[in-house]
Amino acid sequence: MEQNRAGRSRFVRVCVFCGSSAGKRDCYRDAAAALGRELVARNVDLVYGGGSVGLMGLVSEAVHRGGGHVIGIIPRTLMRKEKAAETKKQWLLLAWQVGLLNVDGYYDFLLAFIDKAVNDGFIQPLQRHLVVSASNARDLVQKLEVMAAQPSSSFDLPVILRCMY
Repeated sequence: MEQNRAGRSRFVRVCVFCGSSAGKRDCYRDAAAALGRELVARNVDLVYGGGSVGLMGLVSEAVHRGGGHVIGIIPRTLMRKEKAAETKKQWLLLAWQVGLLNVDGYYDFLLAFIDKAVNDGFIQPLQRHLVVSASNARDLVQKLEVMAAQPSSSFDLPVILRCMY
């Protein structure tokens, strides 16, 4: 892992999209909590969908309990359900990097689909590296850090980490 002189990650914050369900398997819940702890260990703020349930809630809870900074963004229509802090508008983030926390091969089919799209000419081979995956939080964040360190890359936009549903 390469960090700057202040000991912080190359990322100030990352945006994590997760399921509002915890899934049926413990490995998903464990990975969500591990991702939250890894963000805290690297001093990276969490931006997420604002939910308090499911994998979303587990990641945010791990960051919060670890003393990290959590920014929850939620549409006004869902605020009553989640009892979250008020926001004024919905949001959309576009990023150049996508990290997939591929616990127990959850995203293997998606990665195969992306590779097929490259092979069939729908995605340029140069763009394939923008989607990285790892089976654990530490390796995933490490790969994202390496990508951000590449001098030819322009990764000032938020990083989107996608957890399993």
